Amino acid sequence: MKLEQEVPAVLNSACREKYKLKEENNCSKVTSTDQNEETSNISESPESVSPADTSAEKATQGSDTDLEAEDPEKAFAGITGAELYLEACRLLEVVPVSHFIQNLAKPYINLNHHGLGPKGVKAIAIALVSNATITHLELEDNCILAEGAICIAEMLRENSSLQELNISNNHLDTAGAEAIASLLLDNLSYLHALQLSGNNFGEETAPYFAEALTGNYRVKELDLSHNEFYEKGGQLLGQMLASNTTLEILDLSWNHLRRKGTVALGTGLRGNGALKILNLSWNGIGNEGALALGEALKVNNVLVHLDISNNQINNEGVKKLCRGLEVNGRLKILKMANNPLTVEGATALVTSVRKNPKSMMEEINISNVLVNETFIKLLDLVCQTRPELDVIYGEVEGCIAKIPKQHPNPMKVIQNYLKEHNLRLWDFFRNIDKDGNMKIPVAAFRRAMMQQSSIPLDRVQIGELVHKLDRNRTGVVDYSHLKEQKPAQKPVEGEIEKEKNEEP
Repeated sequence: MKLEQEVPAVLNSACREKYKLKEENNCSKVTSTDQNEETSNISESPESVSPADTSAEKATQGSDTDLEAEDPEKAFAGITGAELYLEACRLLEVVPVSHFIQNLAKPYINLNHHGLGPKGVKAIAIALVSNATITHLELEDNCILAEGAICIAEMLRENSSLQELNISNNHLDTAGAEAIASLLLDNLSYLHALQLSGNNFGEETAPYFAEALTGNYRVKELDLSHNEFYEKGGQLLGQMLASNTTLEILDLSWNHLRRKGTVALGTGLRGNGALKILNLSWNGIGNEGALALGEALKVNNVLVHLDISNNQINNEGVKKLCRGLEVNGRLKILKMANNPLTVEGATALVTSVRKNPKSMMEEINISNVLVNETFIKLLDLVCQTRPELDVIYGEVEGCIAKIPKQHPNPMKVIQNYLKEHNLRLWDFFRNIDKDGNMKIPVAAFRRAMMQQSSIPLDRVQIGELVHKLDRNRTGVVDYSHLKEQKPAQKPVEGEIEKEKNEEP
């Protein structure tokens, strides 16, 4: 029986249980009233009964009659989500999840790692068919299997409020993939973010997703990482990218796309006008994959974030990628950590940014690469004209053997400046914040700090400052917590004291 056919049955059952309880309460009231009347008849004569008692009795009788005459069908409107869920659990013989019941009226529910199983998630799906409150649901690692995925897909055909769903690591397999893909193909759900990582989706499921996403106009974020897509899957998904006009974030990391799969994705990227973030890390794309992506970057003007970490790309592959970086005017973040690069490849990347007057690059991550002093000088030179650029590299050759150059604590430098000019830390940030929203993008903060001449900070100090002000790597320096602090010295000294305590 399909989920939409089972919901009325559960509603009927819940309705019967609800009215059975009402009738039992009603009967107890009537019994209690009869006993009181008998006692009253024994102790009092009919003449001694007051008009008030008579009217109360009539009111009670009228109330009982109304309860009995009420149409049970009207109870559907009175059944709450919690009642529906509890009745579904009773019929499916599963233990209710109290956290779900307690948060039914909230927009976000996290049920990750709850051991729900297929029946447990089916009860939740029944309760959510007509729910209009929950917009974000987390169901990761619940072993819901294909059966549970089918129930979720059927629920989403009726639910019009759920927008973000995580059903990663649930062993959905081919049947589950087909159910989800069919839902996407029909454009019947309101989902715009869907996480399907680690669900054993193999090559046989790639056609389902490729077809569904070619015509889907709702899903903007899709996570298909940690699955079993190989070169054929990459080719099909690449063809999908050429047609899809909605998808903005796609995570295909930890698959097996290899060279042919990545070449197809690169071809799809050339004509794609929507995708902004693409994660292809851990796919073994090699130098030929880097070449394909470089060719795509020559013409693509939408992609802003590309992750190709851990992909066996060496210096030759980087040089091929740089052909695209030298002309691309959109990409801001390039992650290439843990590829077999040397300082030669690192130099090629920074040089490509230097050559490109249209470059928007803000971050290049090559954190495993050992660089040298020549590279550092080049980077310092480039950052004079591209102050927003942050290159994350490994150690500097020779600095391991000798004592590294000591840089004054940037917060101390700022403190000294503020004391001299009788300013607050709040004033300092407001002077940088052109929009006045108390949140400064890291790239804008870097640019402002490099271009100002009042406070003597170099590139390394500014990098250290950004790291401390944006510990969670959100890409934003948020200084709103300083709004209520008035004295110039106290908040700054407090920050410095905190810095001292954190230093090793």
